[in-house]
Order: sequence, then structure tokens, then C-alpha cells
Amino acid sequence: MGLSTGDRMPSFALRDADGVERRSDDLAGKSLVLFFYPKDETPGCTAEACAFRDAYGDLQALGAEVWGVSGDDAASHRRFRDRHSLPYPLLVDEGNRLRKAFGVPNALLLLPGRVTYVIDGQGVIRHRFDDLLNGPAHLREAKAALQALAGSGG
Repeated sequence: MGLSTGDRMPSFALRDADGVERRSDDLAGKSLVLFFYPKDETPGCTAEACAFRDAYGDLQALGAEVWGVSGDDAASHRRFRDRHSLPYPLLVDEGNRLRKAFGVPNALLLLPGRVTYVIDGQGVIRHRFDDLLNGPAHLREAKAALQALAGSGG
């Protein structure tokens, strides 16, 4: 069973598409929308990534950072980011170590799953959304969770 609401996010450090190390410890009290997606440049993943791109300013206004995660390499992430003007980091999850640490399940036995986590500034998972087929729904879920956090003062 994977991590869920109320669980603490594991501490991690992964490199992004440009080789910059992104550390969970560096969030300095900011919320994090961490979305795991199956693969760069696939239709559902592109729709999801672009939905987060289009709402990036709104998510930042709600006090959140956005990081995308897949097992693709840095070169693939750079092409994906540049082609779709993604303003947030895409993390390289070699060997799917972070995916495994969060317990993100595979879908249809082989395909890496699509799960989004909303994590508060103290590192506690406040919302988890798992839907392989509806990439854009991940934005709606994340935004609603961040709005609820903002409304509760958390």
C-alpha cells in the first residue's frame, strides 16, 4: 500500500532535467504538488503537464511548488519541457526509486501509474489522487486541495 493522506513524505533529492538537485528539504515550508506520470510525450501525460503549466501561477499563488516525476532521462525531460513550455521542474527518477518510496502502483500491470500528491509545508500528505486515464483531473484535485489548505490556515 502506498503513502496516503496523513502520511509524512519521505525525504528525497533528485536531479531535474538540467541536472539541478531538487531536495524535499529545500521547500522551506511551501506546499508541494508532486505528480508522478508514466512517460514524457504521451497524450495523457502531455495533457496533464500542460494543465499544470496553464495553472502554474494559480498554484504558486496558493503557496505551492509543482514538481513532475517520471522515470524518463534528463534529455527526454528537457525535450518535453521545452516543447510544451513547462515552467516547473521535471525530476529524473532513475530506477523509479521515488515512485517506489511513495508506493505509486503500476497500472495495467506494466505501465507506471499516475498519482498526484499535495503535501503541506510540514511535509504531510494532505491529498492523494490516483487516476491513470484522466490526466487533467489531477490539476482540479490538486487545486481544490490547496484551496482547502489555504482556507484552513494550513
